[in-house]
Amino acid sequence: MTEQNRTEVSETINTALELWGGLECTINRVTDTYFSQMDRNGHRDRLEDIDRFASLGITAIRYPVLWECTAPDAIEDADWSWADARLPRLRELGVEPIAGLIHHGSGPAHTSLIATDFPEKLAAYAGAVAQRYPWLTYYTPVNEPLTTARFSGLAGVWYPHGSDESTFVRALINQCRAVVLSMRAIRAVNPEAKLVQTDDLSRTYGTPEMGEIVEFFNERRWLSWDLLCGKVEPMHALWNYLLDSGASPEELMWFRDNPCPPDVIGVNYYITSERWLDHRVERYPDNRVHTYRGIPHADIETARVLANPTPGIEPLLMEVWERYRLPVAITEAHIDANREDQLRWLLEVWKAAQAARASGADVRAVTVWALLGSYDWNCLVTACNGYYEPGPFDVRGPEPRPTALAKMMRALATGGPLPHPVLQGAGWWHRPGRFLCPPVATSSIPASLAERQQAKDKVRGQVQPILIAGASGALGTVFARLCEARNIPCRVTSRAEMDVTDPAAVEAAIRKYRPWAIVNAAGSPPRVGGAEDGDTELEQCYRENCLGATVLALAALKHDIQYLMFSSAEVFDGQLERAYSESDPVSPRTSFGRHKVQAEQRVLLAHPGALIVRSSGFFSPWDEEHLLARSLNDLAEGRTVALDGERPLTLTYLPDLVNVCLDLAIDGERGIWHLTSKGTMDAAALVSRTAALLDIDAGGLREVREPNHQSPALLGTGRGALLPSLEDALQRYARTVTVQRQALPEGVEERRSSLRV
Repeated sequence: MTEQNRTEVSETINTALELWGGLECTINRVTDTYFSQMDRNGHRDRLEDIDRFASLGITAIRYPVLWECTAPDAIEDADWSWADARLPRLRELGVEPIAGLIHHGSGPAHTSLIATDFPEKLAAYAGAVAQRYPWLTYYTPVNEPLTTARFSGLAGVWYPHGSDESTFVRALINQCRAVVLSMRAIRAVNPEAKLVQTDDLSRTYGTPEMGEIVEFFNERRWLSWDLLCGKVEPMHALWNYLLDSGASPEELMWFRDNPCPPDVIGVNYYITSERWLDHRVERYPDNRVHTYRGIPHADIETARVLANPTPGIEPLLMEVWERYRLPVAITEAHIDANREDQLRWLLEVWKAAQAARASGADVRAVTVWALLGSYDWNCLVTACNGYYEPGPFDVRGPEPRPTALAKMMRALATGGPLPHPVLQGAGWWHRPGRFLCPPVATSSIPASLAERQQAKDKVRGQVQPILIAGASGALGTVFARLCEARNIPCRVTSRAEMDVTDPAAVEAAIRKYRPWAIVNAAGSPPRVGGAEDGDTELEQCYRENCLGATVLALAALKHDIQYLMFSSAEVFDGQLERAYSESDPVSPRTSFGRHKVQAEQRVLLAHPGALIVRSSGFFSPWDEEHLLARSLNDLAEGRTVALDGERPLTLTYLPDLVNVCLDLAIDGERGIWHLTSKGTMDAAALVSRTAALLDIDAGGLREVREPNHQSPALLGTGRGALLPSLEDALQRYARTVTVQRQALPEGVEERRSSLRV
């Protein structure tokens, strides 16, 4: 490194680490079907999203000017109107666009990743983009060429669905050649244009028996950057592999003679980026066992198997810096997880970038991915199953809703404090419950700094908890289970410890535990056929459901902490011929419903920032007294079960409800929300469907009609359907019951596809 370069790096490190944003915009092709993220996240039709992005404090954004969208046919027929409205607006708001031309795509239908004309055609489009927007400086002509080549040429999941080394190598060379030619065309218009070249920053470890494949994977991960930097020549470690896979010496040497080194190397890092290969396949789940080069082996994320977590992204950043000595940016930082772990992951990546800078690496920025979330990446976007991962904005409502990630981004951008107590805990990738198989101890993996964090977590008294009222109820029980699974400290109080109707008792509990949030899971309706107004039981119902809720709200407001209470569908009379939304006027027909209406009104007056969740039809795998559990048990024992088979019900799988409520509480949400599992089902259908999932003979089930009974109120939502479908919930309910698990599967379940070739 020259003295001038050292000076430039020093000056860069002395500037603040930048915060960038990224929009998930994949348009991948599966046979002849195109899957577009922007159609699904709604950004294609929301110009106002640009202002939302700018509000996060980002200085740059990875933004699509996609070939398939703008010029699906001839370039002279391109429609620039969409980009015309958005790119200048970003510029006006001080956000630098990093223009992406292909994002995990294969181009328009008239070409493909392995077509001989692909590089020249993309270059022609790139030149047209530069002509249209000569002020654009930063470009990513092809996102993740190596990763795209793997999924399209080796794994076969994306077009052109290759499953061999030659298709992989052809797709990779074509994409890299397209990058070189595209930047040449762009720089003919704007000589100052800069290349931000992204790819997955992977690292593979393994047993000694897997050493040859491990070494190959660790060399292969550099190929896209090596080609662009002109490093691939006869002495390159993979020269013979490339030739054996169909590359010619001439086309490889072309890259050496026409280098196009990135101005910024963009590294994308996920929990799936670090892998463990193991020849002992019997130790691992079947879906992690693969065969490569005739060798059966397990391929699994290191976080799911290694006893000592890897040190994470920091040493990988140093590897990139030492190999290329070019500026580096983390161009995707995301984890599909619950909200607190999304925050923990971002903070961990941010600190790693700062540490790498302190060690001398020229790390420019961290990019938060994806600003509007993403759909169905757990199946590598090969189907539209509706699986959604929120980001800084959640798009499942009428308009994008900022989450706690948005607040954290603004704090990182300004150097402000990161006050949320959940950041004090370790993410699931550092916790004991992360393993999907017997853990492996290896001396090649040093213990990470997160182990120190785990030690801190043991000092629970120093971490602010959630205070949960209602220890004996089903709701409070599931809250306690799920907080434990998510590493969110909580204190569940009984009536004896904290009577919610006693202001002094509530005040004492708050001073003792110093919670950051209060969850009111106390209170219950009077028993069926119970007393009317003036009865002792009805008075108790009022005190628990209305007075207690108000006392807790006042205490939460006094101490400036988040407050969550639960209401019910019984605030409505069920006469509406559609599902009720949050904006519909209340119309209770029962004493319990009237108490809940009164509680809602008093709580919102006492604490305008309170979060009120209306729900109905709770069921969970741990509630043996629920109608579903009792009916299944009766059927299994050969007894007859008679259930209503006519009136649809809105039902709520409690683990899903609690997961979403915790996320909303961390987000600092307020107001009234309707949260139920998507879809309706009558009681007989509920039991019948679950019995089928559990292989229980439902021959004893009898459907009955109760014409004199009023239909229950159905809950819909105008704020966003955040819970998974009822069918999905029943499948998970059945799996949990089958294996008799004591911990919530949602706390440790796998989130991201593990496909690796």
